[in-house]
Order: sequence, then structure tokens, then C-alpha cells
Amino acid sequence: MVAPKGRVMGIDFGTRHIGVALSDQLRIIATGYETVNWNGEDPEWALNRICEIIRDNEVKAIVMGKPSRTDGTKSETEVKAEAFGAELEARSGITPEWKDERFTTVIASRYMHECNIKSKKQKKVIDQVAAEIILQEYLDSKR
Repeated sequence: MVAPKGRVMGIDFGTRHIGVALSDQLRIIATGYETVNWNGEDPEWALNRICEIIRDNEVKAIVMGKPSRTDGTKSETEVKAEAFGAELEARSGITPEWKDERFTTVIASRYMHECNIKSKKQKKVIDQVAAEIILQEYLDSKR
């Protein structure tokens, strides 16, 4: 069987910031790409920006973090993420795969702290790093 090729996009969905990461063409390495800031009310701008990234980078697959509560029950953010994912699928034609994202932001924060990245810089990139973690775990699971 031939391994799939083409970029995969990782998304860390949040109600104010959406972290975006992209894989390389061979689907080996995840790299933080952008933090899409939005107001949390009208997702139109965020959806348009993410679709633009998909087109510009020839994304072939999407993995989105599923923001469940720690007890596994559905959170309000998860409901919004599912609606966002459904609209993203309608616009891009790519069905997102879902991955449990509990604790990815905490892991990203600890990682950046260990690397001595200042908290001001962390705030700007933490969502990208969380998306990168989601995507890298996904890529590793497919090998």
C-alpha cells in the first residue's frame, strides 16, 4: 500500500483563537503555521482564512482537536467546534478527523516554559503549538 501524500492540517479550536499547524508533503513533521484570531461569535472570517490556508498549501486532510471535558462529557466549546468542523467540511470538501485534545494546551505551555519562551511570546503561539501537538500525534499514529 502506498502511503498518502499531501499536507495535513491540524486545528486547535478555541472560541477566541484557532491554532493551525501543517504537515510536510510526506506527512512526517508537523509545524505550527498560524493563530487565527476571531471574536468567537461569527466564524465567517475564521472559516474564510482557514479555507484560504487550505487552498494555498494544498491541504488534503484535516485533523481537529475535540475539546471534550476531562470527564468525557460534551462541552459547549466542543459543540461549537463540531459546528465549525461541519461548516469547514462544507466549504473545503474535506471531512475533518477528530482527535481528543484534552491537555494539549497544558502540554504546549509546559513545553514552551521548558524552552524558556517568555509568557508574552507564549500567548501569541500557544494555540499553534497545541495544533502542532494534535497534528504530530495524529501523523505518528498513522505510521
